Amino acid sequence: MKYKYIILIAVAMLLNQPANAQRRARKTYGKADTAQVVRNYIDSLNILRQRLDSIQQVNDQLRSEQNDGRYFRLFAPTTFYHSGANKMLSLWSKNDNAVADAIDEAMMNIYLHRPDLVVNNESNLRAAGSIREDVNQEMTQQVELTDIVMPMPEEPEVVPVRLVVQKPNFWKFKGDGYLQFLQNYVSSNWHKGGESNYSAVAAANLEFNYNDHDRLTFDNKLEMKLGIQTSPSDTLHRFKTNNDLLRLTSKVGLQAHKRWYYTLQLLAYTQFARGLKANDEKVYSDFTSPFDLNIGIGMQYNVDALNGRLKGTLNFLPFAFSFRYVARKDLIGANGIRGNHHSMEDFASQFTGELKWNIIDQLSWKTRLFALTTYHQAKVEWENQFELKVTKYISANLFLYPRFDDGNARDDKMGYFQLQEWSSIGLTYSF
Repeated sequence: MKYKYIILIAVAMLLNQPANAQRRARKTYGKADTAQVVRNYIDSLNILRQRLDSIQQVNDQLRSEQNDGRYFRLFAPTTFYHSGANKMLSLWSKNDNAVADAIDEAMMNIYLHRPDLVVNNESNLRAAGSIREDVNQEMTQQVELTDIVMPMPEEPEVVPVRLVVQKPNFWKFKGDGYLQFLQNYVSSNWHKGGESNYSAVAAANLEFNYNDHDRLTFDNKLEMKLGIQTSPSDTLHRFKTNNDLLRLTSKVGLQAHKRWYYTLQLLAYTQFARGLKANDEKVYSDFTSPFDLNIGIGMQYNVDALNGRLKGTLNFLPFAFSFRYVARKDLIGANGIRGNHHSMEDFASQFTGELKWNIIDQLSWKTRLFALTTYHQAKVEWENQFELKVTKYISANLFLYPRFDDGNARDDKMGYFQLQEWSSIGLTYSF
């Protein structure tokens, strides 16, 4: 029985020894694991401190006044700089300036991965040159002292203003005239008589026109011309006329489209004195013998061409009324009036064109074409005047006046055609 208890005690002791050893081993392992964790944590703190120190060092270098400003490369338009490539291809690619190395590394990353962003290179920048130094020179301002100026009297902010509204003047008056000596040629069948000779002529043209610059125009033109001559071969007349005209043209226009106008035109003309021939007592024409009055309705076109050098009007009057009056009874038949009447009237179509062409500053050409037909009688007059300005007040004129009129007696040589020509030089004035 004693041995039984001894064996049980021995077995219990053997079983208790491995458990104690296991507990001791567990305690030793726990102590060793905690120490390793602490060491690892301390190492992590040291590494983090080193990183923070390096970042602080970089920041200090960026804030330093001695840095070379190359961080500007990161914000300026992307430019290829040689330093980054030189460091990459060099055996000693690093230097003591960490900021410069970091910037060069960042720029090389852009060069290699995004070359499309590079817009310039360092060679072009060097060729452009550095910043001008003369702009830093100190500017000196010159101050000039003036005399003491008395203060200006204060004026009220609101000053009464008297508003005057002037009515626009739509009327324009102009004219010209001349007194000249001339050489004259008249055909033998000229309808107003006359003789080829040397003579003098005076003329005046007056215009009084209205234009409201909207649609309405009213033009009035009065033409007066009188030429006299003396001829040694004429024993009956001391003076006689070779140019005689008194003509009034009035037109009322209403604008239809741009340069086209609806027009009502009145044309009245006669002469000043008797028309005579050399050594002939017969009177061929006289004041109101004849007197012609034409009234027509139609269209007018205003001509403005050659940069304003050619101007004038063209009047197309398909509906016109023609009236002729002859005061001298002995001239009734010669002017186409039948029977014992002093007047006649008829309906007709009429065209009147007046143009002025300033060929050059010293030479101009005025022309007037008048055509009238009553469908059993026709009359065409074409007046041409060439004016050469010698000075402002001296000019020379050449006047050509062909005419066709089948209402007069037919001439054996020229038929119904008539011609007048004269040239002159003398004084002229325009206003």
